[in-house]
Amino acid sequence: MPGTIDVEALIKKLSVNEKIDLLTGLDYWHTRPLPEHGIPSIRLSDGPNGVRGTKFFDGVKAACFPCGTALGAAFNTTLLEEAGRKMGEETKLKGAHCLLSPAINMQRAPVCGRGFESIGEDPILAGLGAAALCRGIESTEVLSTPKHWICNDQEHRRNAVLSIVTERALREIYALPFQLTMRDADPGAIMTGYNGLNNAYCSENRDILDTILRKEWGWKGMIMSDWYGTYSTNDAVNAGLDLEMPGPSKFRGDLLKFNVATDKINEHTIDERARPILNFVKKAMALGIPENAPETTDDSPETAELLRRIGGETLVLLKNDRNIVTYQGGGSAAVPAYYAITPFDGISQKLESPPCYAAGAYTNKLLPPLANVTKTASGEQGMTMKAYTKPPGTENRVVVDDRVLSRSEMLLSDYYNEKIEDKLWYAEFVGSSTAEEDCEFELGLIVCGSAKLFVNDELIIDNATKQRQGDAFLGTATVEEKSTIPLKKGETYNFRVEFASSPSSKLKSNNTAVGSGALRIGGCKVINAEEEIARAAALAKDADQVIICAGLNADWETEGYDRETIGLPGLQDELISTVAKANPNTIVVNQSGTPVTMPWLDNIAGLVQAWYGGNETGNVIADVLFGDVNPSGKLPLTFPRRLQDNPTFLNFRAESSRTLYGEDIYIGYRFYEFADRAVLFPFSHGLSYTSFSFSDISVAAVADGKLTVEVTVRNTGAVRGAEVVQVYVAPSQQARVNRPIKELKGFTKVALEPGQSERVTVEALTKYDAAAYWDESRHKWCVEADEYEVIVSDSSTISDKAVRGSFKIDETYWWIGL
Repeated sequence: MPGTIDVEALIKKLSVNEKIDLLTGLDYWHTRPLPEHGIPSIRLSDGPNGVRGTKFFDGVKAACFPCGTALGAAFNTTLLEEAGRKMGEETKLKGAHCLLSPAINMQRAPVCGRGFESIGEDPILAGLGAAALCRGIESTEVLSTPKHWICNDQEHRRNAVLSIVTERALREIYALPFQLTMRDADPGAIMTGYNGLNNAYCSENRDILDTILRKEWGWKGMIMSDWYGTYSTNDAVNAGLDLEMPGPSKFRGDLLKFNVATDKINEHTIDERARPILNFVKKAMALGIPENAPETTDDSPETAELLRRIGGETLVLLKNDRNIVTYQGGGSAAVPAYYAITPFDGISQKLESPPCYAAGAYTNKLLPPLANVTKTASGEQGMTMKAYTKPPGTENRVVVDDRVLSRSEMLLSDYYNEKIEDKLWYAEFVGSSTAEEDCEFELGLIVCGSAKLFVNDELIIDNATKQRQGDAFLGTATVEEKSTIPLKKGETYNFRVEFASSPSSKLKSNNTAVGSGALRIGGCKVINAEEEIARAAALAKDADQVIICAGLNADWETEGYDRETIGLPGLQDELISTVAKANPNTIVVNQSGTPVTMPWLDNIAGLVQAWYGGNETGNVIADVLFGDVNPSGKLPLTFPRRLQDNPTFLNFRAESSRTLYGEDIYIGYRFYEFADRAVLFPFSHGLSYTSFSFSDISVAAVADGKLTVEVTVRNTGAVRGAEVVQVYVAPSQQARVNRPIKELKGFTKVALEPGQSERVTVEALTKYDAAAYWDESRHKWCVEADEYEVIVSDSSTISDKAVRGSFKIDETYWWIGL
């Protein structure tokens, strides 16, 4: 894609209809080209913890990064910028020009289904982290897209709900991370949320699209909708939404052309919408990536090393009684785990002999993919897929596609076969497995479309004749229909699923987003949970060291629905309590993207929060457990004791298509501190295998509005480690409005050898990073004359090691902008 375009010349040259053609996507991942004018199609690719490419179904593999909350836990903008650079390089490998990342919505509640995608509950942490990711991405010339603008903080009725938010909370909590990102990174695009804000959907809300982004912040990038998140023609265009995604258009195209022709929309408004898109295209062209570029991958040792290093900074050591962590290897180790082979493999590689192992308890909401345990006729792991244009039973029907799939969970929205002309088509999925023991085996089938599952040609599950609505695949598919069969050791079982695409579905759900349909084939051995827990405890009793891998997975934390509870699913609590009673030297490794309750906390010796760590999860966990990496992560979220304790407990879900943000500015630690409510673990808490001290604080507020805080950090322990220097600012009690007790205003991470000390500097801007609040009477930021206390600490819970200083603002002033 060599060359460039002259944006202003094109604005004058293009017809109004041609400009309207630019205002919607060509398809799911591409903008619309005008080749006769030298305007190419630009490819977008989804994030945020990797680069998907153009395929949901059977796509090209990619590097999987730690999830958003894991990256937030690093408290290291330099590391996040490096991660962003790698994401940019991965984007280019996928032939894409723009990455739809990062996600920086605020986790106002611990149960949000997509909470794990965003960085943290504090706007400074989220904003500085997102800006670092964007800088890294854009350093490769790839365009970044922070999302979802704004208050898209729940999955419950997300396409219908209005988020009712005060002006002050909007500015101080929800808009501030985006504001910092615009200030420090100037991303190429931004994506609107599905939800509404106060009086209008985000994609047609003039206050946030035009007043804030364009006029107040002066940002000139492209504004795009989330996929199928445009709900109007005139309102969205007039409010400032540039690009409707995906294509083909639902609300623009001929309808918009008619509205312009009949003077319902001014031609000048079309110019205003087309200009940012053309500027976006011009920037993307500089990458030199041709249209319809092939997708490749970089599964190299260097990529693995980077992902492992990034992951190593994200793990949070939450408890370490008697210095039980770290392990030194040797001896025996019991690992009662739920569904995590990768952590098992990582730990095994550190030991001289394989550890003893027990499943302990399942955590699955859905049965795990059957393809994990099946093979094809040629011996490959997975299942074969054969596609047809005719239904089963048709004489001499012709195979139009034959491929091997490593997964048996598939979204077929982008499946394309030139030999299939009708929306209704058929497929057969086949795999076999030889039983390793006598057992009961449970099978499950979820479908958007229709499906039947056969074992050795015997019908076991019929999810076609009668169907029940479920919430999988964005609420378009059936519930998981299940059946159990006996397996005999040594016998081979052939599994076959007959599938028909989405038009065959008997459900009435809107399946626009899933196109041809979706299918999940699940299966696993049935265990007696009580017996398995007893077996785990028996193994633990005789072990030197015990590791329990527990937590959540994508069944529980996902797009489309929120969690109902923050408890660990299944019998995990019982498993941990029973094993810890058998052996007090028990370490729990919790893998979740958001908080969970821990009723067994007092009975275990150690606890590591491992998040969702991406490709290198198991190695990262083992590195920390065995002391090869000293943990330096801090919690980006408060872990409450109970769901009922969190500030959104009474008003999280949509009621009458509205969600009242009744906690106002008091989300996360701001609420728990103001209400003096005890928590399980506070925001920014995290331990180390060494210790640190702070001393000699110096605070200076200079004339250009910068607040500079200096402090000496010393490693007072016996091993190398890294500490996060956290700067909090507390206003006096004489403030004109209620304010949080203190707020995070800056941070940096420093790595030190034993006995080494270093002078560390943290800078913030007094006008809004450090001292301002939003004045609703003037609709501006206010920096109030006051004496402000500065606290440097290693956690939001201020300990004896914290040091304090202050700065003074002599005269109150107001401001607006970036």
